Amino acid sequence: MPHSYGIRARTRYMFSRRFREKGQIRLSTFLKTYKIGDIVDIKANGAVQKGMPHKFYHGRTGIIYNVTKSAVGIIINKRVGNRYLEKRINVRIEHIKHSKCRDDFLRRVKENARLKHEARSKGEKVNLKRQPVLPRPSHFVSTQKNTPQTIMPIAYDTLV
Repeated sequence: MPHSYGIRARTRYMFSRRFREKGQIRLSTFLKTYKIGDIVDIKANGAVQKGMPHKFYHGRTGIIYNVTKSAVGIIINKRVGNRYLEKRINVRIEHIKHSKCRDDFLRRVKENARLKHEARSKGEKVNLKRQPVLPRPSHFVSTQKNTPQTIMPIAYDTLV
């Protein structure tokens, strides 16, 4: 058999619909609002071949730079050799979704603003920098009522 190098080569599972997600596309997909500057994840939907991104961009995250009636323009940084190129692709909205990568950052910004406001009202200073998780404190294990046990492998024995 000849070897295929087509545009959808090696996408047998990549573009297939997941379990219980086959059939009609949900209406909420079309009702989402996308604005310039939004961060989106690209996940190609196999049910819609129009406006489908190339397989390289499947699973990538980019920033919207253009919005049209049924599609959006996305900027993605693609690594080519030892450099990153800014690629601009146009993708239909069926193949994208809002990214959750900034949710934790935005939650932390709101929390820090609240803590800063509380500290100012009390006249205190607050440290808002994230601290790495420190190692657990040292402790001794008592052998008073906890005698050590020797663990050895079970000898091989045939079951016949």
